Amino acid sequence: MQNHLRLNEYKVLFYRLLLAYVFYFIARILFYLYNADLLRVDSVSDFVSLCYYGLAFDTTAILYVNLLFILLSILPFFKNTNSGYQKFLFYLYFATNLLAYVTNFIDFIYYKYTFARTTIVALEVVKHETNKKVLFFSFMVDYWHVTALFILFSALWIYLYKKVEVQFSLPTKKIHYFGFSTVGFLVIMLVTIGGIRGGDFKKSTRPINLLDASRHVKNIVHSDIVLNTPFAIFRTLFTNGFQKTNYSEVNEQVILDKIQPVKQYHNNPKTKPNVVFFILESYGREYIGALNKKSGIPNYKSHAPFLDSLSQHSMIFTNAYANGRQSIHGMSSVLAGIPSFKDAFTSSPYPKQKIESLVSVLKSEGYDTSFFHGASNGSMGFLGFGNILGIQNYYGRTEFNDDSQFDGFWGIWDEPFLQFMKSTLDKKKNPFFATVFTVSSHEPYIIPDKYKNRFHEGGVPIHKCAEYTDFALKRFFTEAKKQPWFSNTIFVLVADHCNQTYYDEYQKPINRYAVPIIIYKPNSKYVGVDDDLAQQIDIYPTILDMIGYSKPFRSWGRSLFDKKSSEPFVINSTGNVFQFMRGNYICTFDGKKVLGFYDKNDKALKNNLIKNRNPEMDDLELRCKAFIQDYMNRVVDKKMF
Repeated sequence: MQNHLRLNEYKVLFYRLLLAYVFYFIARILFYLYNADLLRVDSVSDFVSLCYYGLAFDTTAILYVNLLFILLSILPFFKNTNSGYQKFLFYLYFATNLLAYVTNFIDFIYYKYTFARTTIVALEVVKHETNKKVLFFSFMVDYWHVTALFILFSALWIYLYKKVEVQFSLPTKKIHYFGFSTVGFLVIMLVTIGGIRGGDFKKSTRPINLLDASRHVKNIVHSDIVLNTPFAIFRTLFTNGFQKTNYSEVNEQVILDKIQPVKQYHNNPKTKPNVVFFILESYGREYIGALNKKSGIPNYKSHAPFLDSLSQHSMIFTNAYANGRQSIHGMSSVLAGIPSFKDAFTSSPYPKQKIESLVSVLKSEGYDTSFFHGASNGSMGFLGFGNILGIQNYYGRTEFNDDSQFDGFWGIWDEPFLQFMKSTLDKKKNPFFATVFTVSSHEPYIIPDKYKNRFHEGGVPIHKCAEYTDFALKRFFTEAKKQPWFSNTIFVLVADHCNQTYYDEYQKPINRYAVPIIIYKPNSKYVGVDDDLAQQIDIYPTILDMIGYSKPFRSWGRSLFDKKSSEPFVINSTGNVFQFMRGNYICTFDGKKVLGFYDKNDKALKNNLIKNRNPEMDDLELRCKAFIQDYMNRVVDKKMF
């Protein structure tokens, strides 16, 4: 009776799906081991608890991936049990499962750079790269141990799959067979749909998403242990993180009072100095000694001697943070004052609109505008977004026109490319605005052969790249100061995001966004140390304040030199959760409710103070909501000017 009613087939199907759970559990353990310094869990029982909550997310991912396999395994066909059909199911099962499974392994390494599970947005970034194969094979070779682990566990998975096979049989009573098969089909598909939704069959309840991983964790970073990468990709595949928002306690007056989305300054006389931005790839604040004098890190070592020297003649911001996690986030935050949260603004449906930015304002003031990036033209989406902002001149690997200086992976080495930039600026008519996005301080962390004995590995591989980029900057400034345009130029140095961390202080969740902001103008009043909160979106209004631009303009940031009209604050996002810092507290907010309040010095987010709410915390929540509402509504309604 059992063979005729397909119970053996259902048992085998259950076994095959159970294997997926086992290997997802193994991947979760490996993910933690590779990133234990960033995801520290206090005890084994806490880790087991996180794995338990992760089952719901594993279920959704596994059922998504195996939906077609399940459907074809339970269709009421006689040939389901024959060897040819089972071989077809075998190839279908592993083609889909291993493709999804490998994304978990990629995050063993990639998580260290993004501090979030990979989503579909990563594909938006990769699609602009012309050397995808080189980068892929470089990853496989450089992280051979991850490749070896994937092959090992894939082989074990295949071995275990083959250990249990469907028994071939032909039914004697077709009515029983089809009747039982139909009931079994309906039940299994109903359970599958419920599993994909996260175990909930109610129409009124939405399927689980990335935010739900934060519901059962004490430390917000542990939500990345609860999640798995296939789930993160599936749940962002056809989603749009930009939705108009309307909080009941937020109205236009609250936004005007708390956020001041339109700025206007009258602090300085009108001038037209040149403006040059250096957006330094992956150059965390951790690497620069001048910005760490008060960090209290034992045996601290700087990897930026030139920037340390330049800082003595600059205004430096020792408590500055990025507004995003990826390079394209840095470009929109720095040049246009537009942060990125769950989804990148530049990868959303909304960047193709009129945007008031530093580029558009300076163009209106008669500035020539340029963007320099040593990678292949169009890499990272910079060329496309530059065109939206209205940048007049783009200089990339094509314009450099000498691939003997190509690093083989990302672009032209920083030293020669910055010299090319300097030579190009020498020919510009003043005033000009130029931005360069460096490339050399990036995975796979290589430097030119001629400097291998000069710059050393340090605590982590990026240290030698940080030292090389610092040297490239020194060469640029040494040559540029010989030019007449140099003395009348504002230089801004900022990172797009952080990267590898060596010291425990920078492994704390808040400090994973810690970037340098250095403003240098030769022989000017802008010299000193500012310990107030600062962020990338503050740079745009700061420059307009410095040059005496007196017209109103749209900006969510504030001038770092205007201490009267607005209070310092910082906003960014883990991807799932907003982090809003102001005054004495840090607020974590999932878009609907506050998850926690922390002391401003609790950068590890260990001691949640939410049970002891006070008026300052209430105000912080209101400001966070006001920012998000104005941000979302302006983006969606195309009111970015």
